[in-house]
Amino acid sequence: MPELIVRIKKHTDGTATLSCVRRDGTNTWQRQRGSLGHFFPLHDLTHFAVETTLGYRRGFYGLVADGWEMTDFGAPWPLGPLPSEALEAEMMVGFFDTERRMLQRLSAEEVNEQAATFLAARGEKGASMSRTVTDEKLADVRAVRADLFARWEAVSPCDALELAFDRAMVPA
Repeated sequence: MPELIVRIKKHTDGTATLSCVRRDGTNTWQRQRGSLGHFFPLHDLTHFAVETTLGYRRGFYGLVADGWEMTDFGAPWPLGPLPSEALEAEMMVGFFDTERRMLQRLSAEEVNEQAATFLAARGEKGASMSRTVTDEKLADVRAVRADLFARWEAVSPCDALELAFDRAMVPA
């Protein structure tokens, strides 16, 4: 069994519930309603594409596999602030979410520049991303994400898309 089974159930109103079952059988889940319920399935699938393609082992799904609950990802941050790798993964997902809204692709150069600006704004002067972002890597993430989006689009209401997340299969 993989470390985590990621399950996104589509409701009749187009919103979704994300549930994650860990290898030990424990689970965590969250249902988003309204506009958030339409945004989050694609955001969560983008996380999957970014984390598995770029090798983020302690991004959102890695933390969930480690035992974080959905309620741990927000104020009052019961487990403390997000680890730097999770913040970086979230930043990358944000870039892809922005692309989706703007219908315009970012180049690796633009991603790296925006990442430097973001890190500087957080007070991390001289900090850089832990991974080199290339146009090829961005294309790889986009291809995985497009496949996941197509699979999600094909899910009928009341059915679910299931994905296996296992850090042993994530590139280093």
